[in-house]
Amino acid sequence: QVQLVESGGGLVQTGGSLRLSCAASGSTYNINNAGWFRQAPGKQREWVATITSGTTTNYAGSVKGRFTISRDNAKNTVHLQMNSLKPEDTAVYYCKTVLRGVVYWGQGTQVTVSS
Repeated sequence: QVQLVESGGGLVQTGGSLRLSCAASGSTYNINNAGWFRQAPGKQREWVATITSGTTTNYAGSVKGRFTISRDNAKNTVHLQMNSLKPEDTAVYYCKTVLRGVVYWGQGTQVTVSS
């Protein structure tokens, strides 16, 4: 069993920055592959960024160049650094990982960007 807990969300003005964290716990799981997704009100959940067990990262076009996903192995945590935030980035952000074919999601953290 894996538990994912997101943190770091909040209210920020346009152009501001936030750093989200996703802490993994449970058994001896070391978070390797992980992704960030987001869901705005009335919209479907969408993929934001992924980091693989190596150092490969991928980003949705809407966030490329502004967001950075990274992993802290010592703390078993994945981060999402979000810069130059826009009102359209407002959403609940979720962390996801897959272990032995089982998908795990965190509870989400709210990010609100005011104009």
